[in-house]
Amino acid sequence: TYVGTIFGFVGITYTFNNNFKLALICLMISGFCDMFDGKIASTMKRSKQEKRFGIQIDSLSDLICFGVLPSLLVLRLTKGELIYVAITIMYLLCALVRLAWFNVDEEVRQEQEECGRDTYLGLPVTTSALILPLIVGSVGLLKLPVDRIVPWVLLFVAVAFISPFKLKKPKIVGKIIMLLLGIAGFTVVFLGGQI
Repeated sequence: TYVGTIFGFVGITYTFNNNFKLALICLMISGFCDMFDGKIASTMKRSKQEKRFGIQIDSLSDLICFGVLPSLLVLRLTKGELIYVAITIMYLLCALVRLAWFNVDEEVRQEQEECGRDTYLGLPVTTSALILPLIVGSVGLLKLPVDRIVPWVLLFVAVAFISPFKLKKPKIVGKIIMLLLGIAGFTVVFLGGQI
C-alpha cells in the first residue's frame, strides 16, 4: 500500500511536469502494488482494529493513486478546458464516493462474514490503472486527439464507479488477463508517440 502510494505521488509530480508517459507508468505500478497488498495483509494475524485500519489506509492510498492521479493527468492532457475540468472533478468525486462506500460496506461485511469478498458493487477504482494507460497509449499510437477522447473515457469510468452492478472478483484466469492487459498498456504507452 505504501509503495503504491509513493508511486502515485511520484506520478502526480510527473503529471505537473507534463511527463505523461512516466505518470502513466507510475499509475500502472501503483495498480500492480494494489493487486498484492490485500493478499499480504491476509497472511498476517490482525486484530479487528488493525483490519479496520487496513481498509481505511488502502482506500486513502487508492484515492491518491486512482482518483487524484488520473484526474490530474487528464486535466493536464486537456489543458484545463472548462468541460474537461468538470469531467475530471466528477471523476474524482465518483472515486471518492466509491471508496467511502466500499469502506462502509467492507466493515459491515467483515462483521458478518469470515471469508473474503467475492464480488464488488460497481467498478473498482483500481481498474483505472489498466484502462487509462491502454486508452491513452492506444489513442496516442493511432495519432488521434488524446485531449478530445480520453476525458470521455474517464467520464464513462467515473459513472461505472458508482453504478450498482455486481462484478465478480477475478480469480486466477482474470488476474492473468489483467496482467496481459497491463503489459499491453505498458507497451502502447511506450509506443504511443507524443502523449
